[in-house]
Amino acid sequence: MTPATNQAWLDQVQEETLEPDLPICDPHHHLWEFRVDRVAHKYLLDEILADVNAGHNVVSTVFIECGAMYKTSGPEAYRPVGETEFVNGVAAMSASGLYGDCRVAAGIVGSVDLNIGAEAGEVLDAHIQAGGGRFRGIRCQGTWDASGAVSNGRGVTGPDRFASAAFREGFAALQPRRLSFEAWCYHPQIPEVTALARAFPNTTIILNHFGGPIGIGPYKGKADEIYAGWRKDIAELARCENVVAKLGGLNMELNGFGWHERARPPSSEELMEATRRYYEYTIERFGSDRCFFESNFPVDMVTCSYNVLWNSFKRLTADYSAAEKQSLYHDNAARVYRID
Repeated sequence: MTPATNQAWLDQVQEETLEPDLPICDPHHHLWEFRVDRVAHKYLLDEILADVNAGHNVVSTVFIECGAMYKTSGPEAYRPVGETEFVNGVAAMSASGLYGDCRVAAGIVGSVDLNIGAEAGEVLDAHIQAGGGRFRGIRCQGTWDASGAVSNGRGVTGPDRFASAAFREGFAALQPRRLSFEAWCYHPQIPEVTALARAFPNTTIILNHFGGPIGIGPYKGKADEIYAGWRKDIAELARCENVVAKLGGLNMELNGFGWHERARPPSSEELMEATRRYYEYTIERFGSDRCFFESNFPVDMVTCSYNVLWNSFKRLTADYSAAEKQSLYHDNAARVYRID
């Protein structure tokens, strides 16, 4: 196993696992190698197994695209299929049972550039074939900011990627194949996700990371102002019944909490208190049947360990009913990603 570059820093905070028997489907993690821009340069089967076996009862996971292991030859549009092939191999290893009970990458979400229009259907079919029965949908990033202080997503050249005619022509290929769409944007673009959801009411759209509230660059020091606008946009998005929300991904540098700049990592209590208003409002608007917790690992590893992260969620839901917890931690994700 290859430790993260901040492992010694993370190890300063050790916590007993809360509610260790509660089943969890972690619906958002990545797998990669040679990512020197992240604290985890390598995050493959050994590394994720160390996390899911750290104390919590993680029974299955869903891989989300991250630009890993693309093909280096063949038509450009089909090169992301290499990522699905790679992850399906990891998933097959996990499914053998030789590495424990958790089924890593039981669901796979890949990437297709939907701007290619109708051809997107053929690329989706290639992903489905490569996924070995595990392919569940795609993420085509929409993260964009004009300031230059915030990194734009892969292939994103403007703020309106989800609105173009070509993109929507490609998007139309998802629903006939029972595939979902991961909406990853920054908070100013949440209304674009709403417009997309209304245009395609029969396609399941999964909002990633609360719609990416930014707290750095020109947004630094404006947390309450941003939160107020975010609330309005989230309330409108939640009216779209085909949209579900992932609860997590608020511990990245771009969110502006600055945890990684401290001498010690935050405790689960600190994490929960600092971010709880986003969680509670999203659950209030979407309901406990349209939300599920996510790790966003190893990206969120810049702030905390896997054990501390899930402890922070469990502190938030300490007073929730057993049925609500079952839904938020496992059943909703398993239903949306069709994991047995």
